[in-house]
Amino acid sequence: MNVPSQGARRYEWRVALVEDHMLQRKRTEELVAAQPGLRVVWSGETLRDFTAWLDTVPEPRRPQLLILDLMVERGASADPAVVRELTRSGLKVLVLSAMASPELVRKILRAGIGGIAGKRDSEEDIVAAIWTVLGRGQWLTPELASVIAGDAERPQLSDQEERALVLYASGLTLEAVAAALGVKKDTAKKYLSRVKAKYATAGRPVGTKLELNTVAQQDGYLDPPSRS
Repeated sequence: MNVPSQGARRYEWRVALVEDHMLQRKRTEELVAAQPGLRVVWSGETLRDFTAWLDTVPEPRRPQLLILDLMVERGASADPAVVRELTRSGLKVLVLSAMASPELVRKILRAGIGGIAGKRDSEEDIVAAIWTVLGRGQWLTPELASVIAGDAERPQLSDQEERALVLYASGLTLEAVAAALGVKKDTAKKYLSRVKAKYATAGRPVGTKLELNTVAQQDGYLDPPSRS
């Protein structure tokens, strides 16, 4: 154990990460660890794993910030009720996510989080978001603000319909969408059929996966492809 010879040891903020993609998780760990005054104390795939770990940790070791991915390819999205309990306990939460349905974003914001950053944001912006949230500020990009404000032309989809749209428009097969949602293939197909019907009713007919991808980007369900 390293003990400083003079003065008090520098204070470090304790940070936890929830991210299901290993490479993204490792890179975020590296990004956090490279910042003086930040230390990763836990890193894992799901919010459920994090809360289970948190229940076993004494107060001096508990994180002060959770960097949270909202949606995963396989499994349930982050539960706003669980996030609300975490923020009420004093934990600061910064969402770092790519797949995020507008409705889920709204619910998570109402849970009292400190901000949302996108995985396509620059690393400088992500670091700035971390420090802003730790400083009790709010971090929200203009693009996300427009998503949260809502769009009268965007159909109102259920949570499962939104997830089916995001997953399918991201390139997954119907079988993979069903597996990710934990439903049968026919049920996933019904969700997508309802999505198409609602868009048709709104005067924005979609029929192909490419068209679904286009409206998903237009309505803020998916990030546009990188042009770099």
